[in-house]
Amino acid sequence: MTSRPGRAPNGRAASDRGPRVTPGVIFLAIAVIGSIAYALYAVTVRDASQIPLLASGAVVLALAFGALTVYCLRSLLRAGADGRGGRALAIALVGGGAAMATAGCLAGALVLFQLAGGGGG
Repeated sequence: MTSRPGRAPNGRAASDRGPRVTPGVIFLAIAVIGSIAYALYAVTVRDASQIPLLASGAVVLALAFGALTVYCLRSLLRAGADGRGGRALAIALVGGGAAMATAGCLAGALVLFQLAGGGGG
């Protein structure tokens, strides 16, 4: 017995198999968790290198959240094209939060770099 193209062996559509965990999601989860851990470590440092560590931690967080924003945008477009409105809304909310976090981390990094550089200009 052969199954039709686009169908799982049990006869259900490939999109009905449930949520998939893709390598991109795993990579982004590790990147976000790792960058948050690094930023928390930078907060605990109590010496002259604390401000540069915090600034670099903010940049790493901004990169991780920026990648999450782009990934959510791609997933949002795919979910919208497939006609999954509820999933598209949830992805849009996560992506919007990631975009705001990216902007906040970049703003914090700029302020911290100014503090670390002595503000000379």
